[in-house]
Amino acid sequence: MPKTKFQSVIFTILMAFTMVYGMICYNIALNMGGMSNQVFLKAFHELIIMWPVAFILEFFVVEKLSQKLAFRIVTPGKDRPIFIILAISAMIVCLMCPMMSLVATILFKHPGTELIAVWLETTVFNFPMALCLQIFFVGPFIRLIFRTIFKKQLAQQPCIEP
Repeated sequence: MPKTKFQSVIFTILMAFTMVYGMICYNIALNMGGMSNQVFLKAFHELIIMWPVAFILEFFVVEKLSQKLAFRIVTPGKDRPIFIILAISAMIVCLMCPMMSLVATILFKHPGTELIAVWLETTVFNFPMALCLQIFFVGPFIRLIFRTIFKKQLAQQPCIEP
């Protein structure tokens, strides 16, 4: 969707913030044994650490790699745009979920000698939620916000190369 580097930075900032906040709320609720209003406030403490990590990983590592992997499944210009969006989104989750779960495991779960086991468990718990959040909620919501913010620019500019 973004057509310039600036738009790509803004899109990634919005997407990373929303996904990280949602996933932190999910993990806090799991740790507390259920949802409460307190979860939403507690999430901001971890957000200040995890959001920049997610942005850096997404922008500098995952973005290009997820497109390359997705384009093995779909072909831009040939397949419908929704299939391209879904393929890229799924690949982003497949790459980001294990990476962010590892960071969260190290920083917040204090796994000690059980690092691999706790990381795998965290990834398994997080993956279904991350995929659903990305495909059904955060992805469409952020694309709507992005299209609203950059309506004029998106209509005027040629697309950047993937």
